[in-house]
Amino acid sequence: MSPATPDEIAAAMDGIPRSVAPGRTEALLPSPMVQNHAAFLAQAGDGLHCLWFGGSLEGRSDISIWRSRLTPEGWGPAQRLSNDPDRSEQNPIQFDAPDGRRLMLHTAQPGGNQDACILRIREEGRDPGTIDLPSGTFIRGPMHIRGDGAWLLPMFRCIPREGQRWTGSHDTAALAISEDSGETWRMVEIPGSKGCVHMTLVPLGGRRWTAFFRRRQADNVHRTTSEDDGETWTEPAPTDLPNNNSSISALRLADGRIAIACNPTNAAAHPEARRASLYDELGGSDDRPNASGGCDPVWGVPRAPMSIALSHDDGRTFPHRITVEDGPGDCLSNNSLDGRNHEMSYPSLSQRPDGTLDLAYTLHRRAIKHVALAPDWLETSNDARN
Repeated sequence: MSPATPDEIAAAMDGIPRSVAPGRTEALLPSPMVQNHAAFLAQAGDGLHCLWFGGSLEGRSDISIWRSRLTPEGWGPAQRLSNDPDRSEQNPIQFDAPDGRRLMLHTAQPGGNQDACILRIREEGRDPGTIDLPSGTFIRGPMHIRGDGAWLLPMFRCIPREGQRWTGSHDTAALAISEDSGETWRMVEIPGSKGCVHMTLVPLGGRRWTAFFRRRQADNVHRTTSEDDGETWTEPAPTDLPNNNSSISALRLADGRIAIACNPTNAAAHPEARRASLYDELGGSDDRPNASGGCDPVWGVPRAPMSIALSHDDGRTFPHRITVEDGPGDCLSNNSLDGRNHEMSYPSLSQRPDGTLDLAYTLHRRAIKHVALAPDWLETSNDARN
């Protein structure tokens, strides 16, 4: 059980893994920031890394990218990787390229205007550059390398609407492909993907891929497939896994199953929980009307429990759903200090060579929580046996 209040969480953010059950350890990562969100795990030659964004409140210009590394003693001190005084820097991913470069990509937006964000890329120890993709390009899922060496970057587009404020109603999905190690990129649109965001790729073998999406409509996780190495995709279709318009993480396990970490609930299960928008606490003087048309985004559906869902059929169905942590999941406020936010959200999954499953996620917008699960944990948990 996690500490409950913001002060209790802050006191426990020492990065030390503690055994809480057979085959399970937990830790809260160190951070000097009061808000910590959007974890991204990266297995690297020097161990497990976790990146996230931290500051005072999502959308403010003090939001920057942070990283910690897991050592034998626990999670090390948080290191700030970016610091743009004019933009909110969000959704980091780390990618160790085949040529030895360690790259970090993240978004950078003015205030709550996701449709005006730019996509930055930086090599370890160098100043950042900007990827030449349309304004409003957002990322969340990890990069993959295709059989021919091309880099595949899943993305979604927060498409600008002239004179109107971004709400998520016109977001669509796409895949960025680079055939020259990140020097240039081309974009493959996902047909019929309005409302499908946070595209996460999973290789199926050969030239076959599948991908999964968070949905702005807060209905179900959606799925698409490609038979030609990502050059064309089917129109996304719903799976049996509910989605609450919050992030997911999909991973192909060593045994061939697909695991998705998520909050398996949706708007239909919580018709009472609504907020105006993702950034309604920022304030400001933007008097533009909300974007018209598109889909109808749903904000405020509880972000709990944190679960791992398992599929034996390449992600068509997810009959086994294992609860990692439960709670009310209240997310009508993004504030990290008043105790009203209880979300367990934005998971990131990774698997070590020995089969250990690593899971990191947001705890009440106050901390990043890491859970390490022994290889047999998925099979011995109570939920898996039911």
